[in-house]
Amino acid sequence: MDLEQILDEHSEHLLRIAYYYTKSLHTAEDIVQDVFIKYLQSNYEENGKLQAYLTKMTINRCKDYLRSWAYRKIQLQEHLPIIPVLQKDRVIQKELTFSVGESVLSLQIKQREVIVLYYYEELNTAEIASLLKLPESTVRTRLRRARENLRPALSNEWEELYEK
Repeated sequence: MDLEQILDEHSEHLLRIAYYYTKSLHTAEDIVQDVFIKYLQSNYEENGKLQAYLTKMTINRCKDYLRSWAYRKIQLQEHLPIIPVLQKDRVIQKELTFSVGESVLSLQIKQREVIVLYYYEELNTAEIASLLKLPESTVRTRLRRARENLRPALSNEWEELYEK
């Protein structure tokens, strides 16, 4: 598989994950770029799914960024609107317009990551536990708490959908 094919297949998926961690499109793009650079520099052998490998690299890079001095000490809030230019940008802009996406972004990082992996990436709790190196019961607890935190914010949305 050549590099362009890998980029086409996985960049949108990785960008979405990075965005849900960082809440910044520009940071997410930088992280995905770093992941592909590290992938090219690594001696990855096809032992498993490439998507799982790249996802794990993206999650780890996002966590590194969230622990970094730049993120903790110099948080510059970008109040500029996101202007969709590329297809990837349109996907993220579309998700931002829904209150579901906004509600997910308002969750704590530990709850947000399990929600994204469970609902958006369609991984089961065992796969999430393996990916995050957590006990499966912890993943289930985080999912339950995240759903409880999302329920009040989304109850009006669901009522509107059922009325139509």
